Amino acid sequence: MQFLKTLFWVLLAVLIALFASRNWTDVPLNLWGDIQVDIKIPVLLLAMFLLGFLPTFLIERARLWTLRRRVEAQERQQTAPATNRAPVPADESPAI
Repeated sequence: MQFLKTLFWVLLAVLIALFASRNWTDVPLNLWGDIQVDIKIPVLLLAMFLLGFLPTFLIERARLWTLRRRVEAQERQQTAPATNRAPVPADESPAI
Protein backbone atom coordinates (compact mmCIF):
# COMPACT_ATOMS: atom_id res chain seq x y z
CA MET A 1 0.00 0.00 0.00
CA GLN A 2 2.90 2.32 0.78
CA PHE A 3 4.22 1.75 -2.74
CA LEU A 4 0.94 2.91 -4.31
CA LYS A 5 0.88 6.01 -2.15
CA THR A 6 4.46 6.85 -3.12
CA LEU A 7 3.71 6.19 -6.78
CA PHE A 8 0.71 8.52 -6.64
CA TRP A 9 2.73 11.38 -5.15
CA VAL A 10 5.58 10.87 -7.63
CA LEU A 11 3.16 10.95 -10.57
CA LEU A 12 1.48 14.06 -9.18
CA ALA A 13 4.86 15.78 -8.78
CA VAL A 14 5.85 14.87 -12.35
CA LEU A 15 2.57 16.20 -13.72
CA ILE A 16 2.96 19.46 -11.83
CA ALA A 17 6.55 19.82 -13.04
CA LEU A 18 5.46 19.20 -16.66
CA PHE A 19 2.64 21.70 -16.35
CA ALA A 20 4.98 24.30 -14.87
CA SER A 21 7.67 23.81 -17.53
CA ARG A 22 5.17 23.99 -20.43
CA ASN A 23 3.50 27.15 -19.09
CA TRP A 24 6.56 29.11 -17.94
CA THR A 25 5.51 32.36 -19.58
CA ASP A 26 4.97 35.86 -18.28
CA VAL A 27 1.46 37.08 -17.63
CA PRO A 28 0.77 40.77 -16.95
CA LEU A 29 -1.15 41.22 -13.73
CA ASN A 30 -3.01 44.54 -13.42
CA LEU A 31 -2.90 45.89 -9.89
CA TRP A 32 -4.48 49.12 -8.71
CA GLY A 33 -3.99 52.22 -10.80
CA ASP A 34 -1.47 51.90 -13.62
CA ILE A 35 0.67 49.33 -11.83
CA GLN A 36 1.34 46.13 -13.76
CA VAL A 37 3.38 43.14 -12.64
CA ASP A 38 4.72 40.42 -14.92
CA ILE A 39 4.50 37.07 -13.16
CA LYS A 40 4.99 33.46 -14.32
CA ILE A 41 1.81 31.38 -14.58
CA PRO A 42 2.90 28.54 -12.23
CA VAL A 43 4.03 31.04 -9.60
CA LEU A 44 0.68 32.82 -9.86
CA LEU A 45 -1.21 29.52 -9.51
CA LEU A 46 0.86 28.50 -6.49
CA ALA A 47 0.27 31.87 -4.83
CA MET A 48 -3.49 31.66 -5.43
CA PHE A 49 -3.60 28.08 -4.13
CA LEU A 50 -1.78 29.06 -0.95
CA LEU A 51 -3.96 32.15 -0.54
CA GLY A 52 -7.04 29.92 -0.49
CA PHE A 53 -5.59 26.92 1.34
CA LEU A 54 -3.60 28.42 4.21
CA PRO A 55 -6.42 30.28 6.02
CA THR A 56 -8.64 27.18 5.93
CA PHE A 57 -5.77 24.97 7.09
CA LEU A 58 -4.90 27.30 9.97
CA ILE A 59 -8.54 27.56 11.09
CA GLU A 60 -8.92 23.78 11.12
CA ARG A 61 -5.65 23.31 13.03
CA ALA A 62 -6.79 25.88 15.61
CA ARG A 63 -10.13 24.09 15.96
CA LEU A 64 -8.37 20.74 16.48
CA TRP A 65 -6.08 22.31 19.06
CA THR A 66 -9.07 23.73 20.96
CA LEU A 67 -10.95 20.43 20.89
CA ARG A 68 -7.86 18.52 22.01
CA ARG A 69 -7.45 20.92 24.95
CA ARG A 70 -11.11 20.42 25.93
CA VAL A 71 -10.77 16.63 25.81
CA GLU A 72 -7.61 16.73 27.95
CA ALA A 73 -9.35 19.00 30.48
CA GLN A 74 -12.30 16.60 30.63
CA GLU A 75 -9.96 13.64 31.16
CA ARG A 76 -8.10 15.46 33.94
CA GLN A 77 -11.41 16.38 35.57
CA GLN A 78 -12.62 12.77 35.50
CA THR A 79 -9.41 11.31 36.90
CA ALA A 80 -9.01 13.92 39.66
CA PRO A 81 -11.70 12.53 42.07
CA ALA A 82 -10.25 9.02 41.76
CA THR A 83 -6.88 10.19 43.11
CA ASN A 84 -8.37 12.07 46.09
CA ARG A 85 -9.50 8.96 47.98
CA ALA A 86 -9.08 8.88 51.74
CA PRO A 87 -6.19 6.72 52.92
CA VAL A 88 -7.07 3.42 54.57
CA PRO A 89 -6.40 3.68 58.33
CA ALA A 90 -3.74 1.31 59.61
CA ASP A 91 -4.07 -0.60 62.87
CA GLU A 92 -2.54 1.25 65.79
CA SER A 93 -1.25 -1.88 67.52
CA PRO A 94 1.56 -3.84 65.93
CA ALA A 95 0.75 -7.41 65.01
CA ILE A 96 2.96 -9.91 66.86
